[in-house]
Amino acid sequence: MKSKWLILFMVFALLITACGGSDTAEETVEQAEEAPAESLDSPATTAAPTTTAGPTASVGVVYDIGGRGDLSFNDMAYAGLERAIAELGVDGIDLEPNEGGENRPELLTLLADEGKDLIIGVGFLFADAMTEVATAYPDTSFGIIDSAVDPANVSGMVFAEEQGSYLVGVAAGLKTTTNKIGFIGGVEFPLIQKFEAGFVAGVAAACAACTVDVKYVTYPPDFGGFNDAAKAKEIALAQYEEGADIIYHAAGGAGNGLFEAAKEVSDSTGTKVWAIGVDADQAKTVSAELAPYILTSMIKRVDVAVYNTIKAVVDGSFAGGVTVFDLSVDGVGYSTTGGWIDDIVSDIEAYKAQIISGDIEVPAAP
Repeated sequence: MKSKWLILFMVFALLITACGGSDTAEETVEQAEEAPAESLDSPATTAAPTTTAGPTASVGVVYDIGGRGDLSFNDMAYAGLERAIAELGVDGIDLEPNEGGENRPELLTLLADEGKDLIIGVGFLFADAMTEVATAYPDTSFGIIDSAVDPANVSGMVFAEEQGSYLVGVAAGLKTTTNKIGFIGGVEFPLIQKFEAGFVAGVAAACAACTVDVKYVTYPPDFGGFNDAAKAKEIALAQYEEGADIIYHAAGGAGNGLFEAAKEVSDSTGTKVWAIGVDADQAKTVSAELAPYILTSMIKRVDVAVYNTIKAVVDGSFAGGVTVFDLSVDGVGYSTTGGWIDDIVSDIEAYKAQIISGDIEVPAAP
């Protein structure tokens, strides 16, 4: 009799185990982790949706200097990865280089050795490392933001930053009351000069009497200007002191210094001055106390570029070469958050239509 009950107990235990052992397969789809990405020594994995079929693709993203939390360029790339995880079911990992970015090749190689289907480098500074690693791993797909490199297995994602900058330049030209406007670039080199050239041209188109004071935080080979918020704030305070009432930045994380300066000057003088953000809709990414000082932002859809490239790998349509994201495909644009430019949107849209039609050719260099 005891044997009979023992057998029944064992069968019951096996049934319980069988019913309870599928927790992993039934998990709710997880979104990308919100913790900042770590360095190579302790990389932060972005969780993929858990499905019985497994991930649709394995993707690695390596950020530009500064990594996640810049409220701009890198965060937009992360948004594209996060969307791909949620909508496409990919497995993702995101890494950031060391302070000087010297370990870019090691990070790309690490991801290639792990067998990632797609590896994306966020920023033109990956060009040399991407060329080296993509050549060594011809069966792996790669993507690079803001550059085009030779290996056939690399998709270059470039943007018409000058076109989006032209439109926020128009906004500045129409909104200024002092006819003095500022521009702060992170580092003076051709990519950031595209922002400068487009912005200056847009200001001139809307306000012939306006002047634009152009300043850069650092100059090559020092690329630390994209992270030096203190220096950017110092520059912005001087420009406001000299009469500028609107300043546009193309300086990555350093742009936070501009926003702080706009609030500080507005509070101390009683006269509101403005900042213009870049890459993301920065009125939505900065703190609540700084958002009211952002007139508009030039939006650079790095998130769309990253997502589209991942999707191409998932659906089998990935190809090397260069894809340009311009106004015609909403690859760049401007924000209206806060309602500060609602009264001039029709004017801005008229300039946008002329750029798309080719009636206005925006300069890409000063």
